[in-house]
Amino acid sequence: MTNCFEFQVSKELSQETHLCLDFLSLSTDDLLWESAFNKIKATVFDDCKKEDEWKIMLLDEFTTKLLASCCKMTDLLAEGITVVENIYKIREPVRQMKALYFISPTSKSVDCFLRDFPSKSESKYKAAYIYFTDFCPDSLFNKIKSSCSKSIRRCKEINISFIPLESQVYTLDVPDAFYYCYSPDPSNANGKDAVMEAMAEQIVTVCASLDENPGVRYKSKPLNNASKLAQLVEKKLENYYKTDEKSLIKGKTHSQLIIIDRGFDPVSTVLHELTFQAMAYDLLPIENDTYKQVRIRHRHIAVVLEEIPKLMKEISSTKKATEGKTSLSALAQLMKKMPHFRKQITKQVVHLNIAEDCMNKFKSNIEKLCKTEQDLALGTDAEGQKVKDSMRVLLPVLLNKNHDNYDKIRAILLYIFSNNGTTEENLDRLIQNVKIENESDMIRNWSYLGVPIVPPSPQGKPSRKDRSAEETFQLSRWTPYIKDILEDAIDNRLDSKEWPYCSQCPAVWNGSGAVSARQKPRGNYLEDRKNGSTLIVFVIGGITYSEMRCAYEVSQAHKSCGVIIGSTHILTPKKLLDDIKMLNKSKDKVSIMKDE
Repeated sequence: MTNCFEFQVSKELSQETHLCLDFLSLSTDDLLWESAFNKIKATVFDDCKKEDEWKIMLLDEFTTKLLASCCKMTDLLAEGITVVENIYKIREPVRQMKALYFISPTSKSVDCFLRDFPSKSESKYKAAYIYFTDFCPDSLFNKIKSSCSKSIRRCKEINISFIPLESQVYTLDVPDAFYYCYSPDPSNANGKDAVMEAMAEQIVTVCASLDENPGVRYKSKPLNNASKLAQLVEKKLENYYKTDEKSLIKGKTHSQLIIIDRGFDPVSTVLHELTFQAMAYDLLPIENDTYKQVRIRHRHIAVVLEEIPKLMKEISSTKKATEGKTSLSALAQLMKKMPHFRKQITKQVVHLNIAEDCMNKFKSNIEKLCKTEQDLALGTDAEGQKVKDSMRVLLPVLLNKNHDNYDKIRAILLYIFSNNGTTEENLDRLIQNVKIENESDMIRNWSYLGVPIVPPSPQGKPSRKDRSAEETFQLSRWTPYIKDILEDAIDNRLDSKEWPYCSQCPAVWNGSGAVSARQKPRGNYLEDRKNGSTLIVFVIGGITYSEMRCAYEVSQAHKSCGVIIGSTHILTPKKLLDDIKMLNKSKDKVSIMKDE
C-alpha cells in the first residue's frame, strides 16, 4: 500500500468516524453522545435560532473536539449554521451575518473574540452570540462587557466541558493534569490547586449533562488526590443544583460518582493488550486518531481476523441483491447506495491493514513477551500453576535483543508490581544489566503515584476475583482491576472505609438494608437500586483502552445500571512511561521537552 493511498484512506476514515458516530458505538444507548448534543442543541442552537437566518459558527480547540465528537455537519446545517471557523485563525469579515461563538472561558479564546469586534465600524460580523462551555471568570466577562457589549446578543454559560469520546467514555482533555497531580515538586502547588478546581468544574458538567446529582465517593489510599477532588466535586454539585436555570434544588439521584487515583492499577497501564483497539494504539504509530475507533475495537485480535471477511461478505451480498434490476427506480436506488458501499469497503480496507500490521508486530516479538507479561501479572502460568521464581520468568525478556527498552521496562515494572516492590540493590542490578540508566525514572517515579517500588511494601496486594472460568485466550488472562471495582460498586460490595462517601449517599446505594413501612419489601431492594441507576467513574491521570472496554462489558452484564467511565485523557503505555519519567523534573523543563 503506497503512502499516498494510506493518507487518503486515513483522512477519509478520520472524517467519517469523527462525524458518523453511530458506527463506533457498541451500546444501543448512546448515553454521552446523545446527552451532549441534546444539551448543546437546547442551550445553544435553540436559544439563538431564528427561522431563515443563517449564522457563522466560531470554535476554539476544545469546542472543535467537543462538537466533532457528538454531531455531524448536517446536524449543524439543520440548526442554521452555514460555516464553521477556527476562532484562532485570521478570517475575512462577513458583516452581513451574525456569528455564534461556542468557546472555552479562557483568555486566549476571549482575546480572539475581542479581535473580531475591535469597534462597531470594524467588526467582522453583524452581531455575536457567545456561549461558554462552563463558568466564565469575572475578569474575562468584564473585559468583554467593557469592550463590545453593544455587539453581543447573548452571553451564556452552558455547563458542558468534556469530550464524549465514545457512547460511555468521556475525557476532560487535560493530559497536563497528570504532571500537576503527581509531581513531587512543591513549587507546583498553586498549579495543582488550579487544575483540581478546573477538573471539578468539568466533572460537574458531565453529571449535569446526564441530569444526575450522584453520591460522590473516592478511593481513600494511598494518595489524597481522589479525596481532594471528590470534596471539590461534591461542593460544586451542591452549588450547581442550587443555582440551576430553574432555581430548583435537585436531590441526590440514583447514581454514584467514584473518583480514583491512577496508581490503583499499574499493571493494566503497561501490559500488552490483545484487543483490537488497545493493540493498535500500543503497537502502531497512531497520532491524533488518524485511524479512529471502529466497530470491532473491543474484539480480541483472533476474532477480528475472522470478523473482517464476514463483513466483506455482507457488503458483497447486499450489492448482489441489487444486480439484475434494470428499471430506472432500481438504478436510482443503486446510485444512492454506492457511496455507502464505497465507505464500507474503505473502512474494511483500513481494518484489514491495521489488523495485518498488528499481527506482523505480534508474530515478530510480542507473542512470547505477552506470555511472560501474563505470568508476571497474575503470578500463575497458563495452566494455573503458581510462578515460583518471577526473576527466572523475567530474564529471557531482558536478554532478548529484539525487544526495545520500552518493552523491557514494562516487563521490569510487571516484575516489581508482582512482588509489590523490590530492593534498591535488585533494582540497580536490573537497570545496569539492561543498560537503561537514562530511563530509570520511568521505573522509580511510579512511587509518586503511590505504587510500591523501593522498598517492597509490607502491605499485601488487594485480593482479586477468581475469573478463571471467564478465560478465552491464554495470552489475555489479565482482567483490569477497574472491572472488579465496577462490579462491586453495582452489587454494593465496596468497603465503605476504603471507599468513603463525601456526603450522605442516596438510600438505594447505602447498603444499609433498612426499610421503612413506606418502602418496598427487602426482596425488591437490589432490583429497586439498579433500576435507572448510573455509575460514573473518573480516574485522575488517564485511563487505558482495556479499562474503557470493561465499562461496556459491565454495562452489558448489568443491563439496568449504565456505566460511564472517564479521565483526564486516554493512556498508551509508551506515553505514560514518558510522562512518568518527567514527574521529578521542573515544569519549565517538561514544557521545553514537549515543545521539542
